[in-house]
Amino acid sequence: MTGDPVLYLLGTGAQPVLNIAVAVERAQVDGWQVCLGLTPTAARWLHPYLPGLEALTGSPVRSHYKLPGQDDVWPTADVVLLAPATFNTVNRLALGLTDSFVVGYAAEALGGGIPTVVVPCVNAALAAHPQFARSVETLQAAGGRLLLPETATAPGQDETPGFDWALGLAEARAAHNATSRPV
Repeated sequence: MTGDPVLYLLGTGAQPVLNIAVAVERAQVDGWQVCLGLTPTAARWLHPYLPGLEALTGSPVRSHYKLPGQDDVWPTADVVLLAPATFNTVNRLALGLTDSFVVGYAAEALGGGIPTVVVPCVNAALAAHPQFARSVETLQAAGGRLLLPETATAPGQDETPGFDWALGLAEARAAHNATSRPV
């Protein structure tokens, strides 16, 4: 235990997840203890790098629910940063469809009052889909902090221009500061 606040960084299968080590390092410099969770797709994409990411965070990278009776290997989260969050992930989270560890934990965090920041990474066509706006509204009403991109990619592209890990981390810090009480 470092005594630092705990950030659950939860990544999904969108192109910026390939640079998630940068986000981990930035968070650590900012004083976070980082626990990294990935959707199964993101974990598959990052499979060769998982041992290095575990060494970097000092915790196992999780992509599946623990088995019944298994101890939790992570400390309790102070803040959750779900980034990048795909169209599918944003909608599943808003609808409470928790078939993956990442979405399940984010849903639990929202329901449990843990500050939760979501940084979607969607293309223009998906962002224009009517369910996306409904999901954003639902998550904001539940207390989620969503950082919506000012611009989106052309249909079929995965990466949002200017995807900004630093912005997501700054919002996570602001969420933590807003809920922290002086001792």
